[in-house]
Amino acid sequence: MDIRAEFSAALKEALKSKDQTAMSTIRLILAALKDRDIAARGQGKADGIEDTEILSMLGSMIKQRQESAKIYCDAGREELAEREEAEIEVIHRFMPAQMSDDDVAAAIEKIIADTGAADIKDMGKVMGALKSEYAGQLDMGKAGGLVKEKLG
Repeated sequence: MDIRAEFSAALKEALKSKDQTAMSTIRLILAALKDRDIAARGQGKADGIEDTEILSMLGSMIKQRQESAKIYCDAGREELAEREEAEIEVIHRFMPAQMSDDDVAAAIEKIIADTGAADIKDMGKVMGALKSEYAGQLDMGKAGGLVKEKLG
């Protein structure tokens, strides 16, 4: 199923079940997607952004909510932190399964071999390939540390 169709189906389901958190979160996702599609059309991409870019957008949304939840917890605002965590759960429904640490290490080794990366100067090339090939399946922050370790 197309990821855009998944959003629509999930929104319909949330409306039927009157799940307020899911409804508002999916609407936020759709609004962000629409903004990015409009920007992409301005750059000549008639179909809007690609699925890998959508997964990257979802990853950014999760990261934002994790940071907000931490700030709310530190400030003693547990109810707001719980709401952020609930939104994270909704967004996670649309993400592919996360790769294990071993799989991430193997993917990095493969891309280093495929790109012919030899030293830290090639890190951008490796990270770009990781992002395009494994979008949404791994934590790019952790992967960056592993790539730096392998190339450094």
